[in-house]
Amino acid sequence: MKKITIIGSGNWGTAIARIVGSNVRNFEKFDNVVKMYVFEEMVDGRKLSEIINTQHENVKYLPGFQIPENVVAVPDALEAAIDADVLIWVLPHKFVRGACTPMVGKIKKDAVALSLIKGFDILESGGVALISDVLHEMLGIDVSVMMGANLAGEVAAGKFCESTIGSKNPATGQMLKNIMQTDYFRIAVVNDVRTIEVCGALKNIVAVGAGIVDGLGLGDNTKAAVMRIGLMEMITYARTFYEETKLETFFESCGVADLITTCYGGRNRKISEAFVKTGKSMEQLEKEMLNGQRMQGPQTAEEVYVMLEGKGLLEKFPLLVGIHRICTGQLQPAQLIDCIRS
Repeated sequence: MKKITIIGSGNWGTAIARIVGSNVRNFEKFDNVVKMYVFEEMVDGRKLSEIINTQHENVKYLPGFQIPENVVAVPDALEAAIDADVLIWVLPHKFVRGACTPMVGKIKKDAVALSLIKGFDILESGGVALISDVLHEMLGIDVSVMMGANLAGEVAAGKFCESTIGSKNPATGQMLKNIMQTDYFRIAVVNDVRTIEVCGALKNIVAVGAGIVDGLGLGDNTKAAVMRIGLMEMITYARTFYEETKLETFFESCGVADLITTCYGGRNRKISEAFVKTGKSMEQLEKEMLNGQRMQGPQTAEEVYVMLEGKGLLEKFPLLVGIHRICTGQLQPAQLIDCIRS
């Protein structure tokens, strides 16, 4: 019986735990106990892992939604992962290497990973790596990805949505689909892994641009232009660095759908709008508005900027570059349109 572990317990990780905890009961080949690695912290004087294991609710990151009792919170990443056959990764991307390090050489060699992580890893050479490549390099196992138009609160509430799994192995893709799909959470499986992951990372940068537009009060026409140009730059980026990119992947949930929902409802848009209206830093607003969650857009924008600068490609991506320069104070928010006017 295959054992499943979820690495991460933010709002998205907890929403996924609700789905996986319910789904494993429907298949004899999966162990009914699902472990979930929880970064230990105190909430109202109690350990978060203890609250999850007794109240079956993540009161900090996804309050109001019950977690199946067969989901067990474990505050040690290696302990949670060591006997897993399937590792579902749902951490902020900058914490991946730290979480992987104690697992190196200690997890099952035939285990598989599914990454739901949106972002890039900066290499010492100045380039960037996909998170799936980092997981594969460090753990030595097959890695698939899942991205889509999936706001955690709406998924937890059972509102219909879609997501896209990218897997090079059809059997692995089907197994992961069995773990994830419900009557309200539709899964499509494709083999274009890298494009799916590029979409998941870059759409957060574009969402920052959409939030800046909202903060400036420029209206839906301007926002649509930013989203269209953003989509074109996402396609150009993927085709520039990953020659196997398939255009049709951008029309899956991981592509245009995820871009739309993030530019209208995601945390990157929300914080960026407040950034323009209040004059506060994004770091300060993140602490004030996200209850411990992280926005990925500005950090990913920096990672992409480093990559493009090293390749001499800054002029090819005026929107992505302009958003980075606004996030770092090199440009004023009102100068965003100047970046893309031509």
